[in-house]
Amino acid sequence: MDEIFDLFGDPVPENWGKRGRPQHVPSQQNRNRVSMLVACGWSNERIAAALFITQPTLRKHYFSELRYREVARDRLVAGMLTKHWDLFMAGNVAAGKEFRDLLKENDLMLYGQTTQPQQQKPAKEQKLGKKEAALAAALNPDVGTPLGELMARRQGLNS
Repeated sequence: MDEIFDLFGDPVPENWGKRGRPQHVPSQQNRNRVSMLVACGWSNERIAAALFITQPTLRKHYFSELRYREVARDRLVAGMLTKHWDLFMAGNVAAGKEFRDLLKENDLMLYGQTTQPQQQKPAKEQKLGKKEAALAAALNPDVGTPLGELMARRQGLNS
């Protein structure tokens, strides 16, 4: 018997339109989605909620995707690296930059680091307003000018 598909290309369950809720039919798109969510560290409860199915249905139809939870992240990253490398070799410069960033993350992971060490930036000097700058200039006159020299003598700075 030929399988019947709906408008979205998903197979129509046998009891469609009959009494009871139709059985969930897994699609390749949903299998890929479950694999990606497992790789992202989602729990079974959260994945089932995202697919609008129960946890027993998730375990029944997607057991092979759930079985590889330990290596799912590595498989996802490997697929991303492969895709970016193929795009880069085809001449996509942006894919090359993204590949380089993924490679840096991979190297950090190999050495047990989660993020790149942050370089210490020098503390920014606090900018003064007009009044504060004028007061600082008045308290520290420029002795290289005649007026500054006179002000310094009056303040007793140049004795």
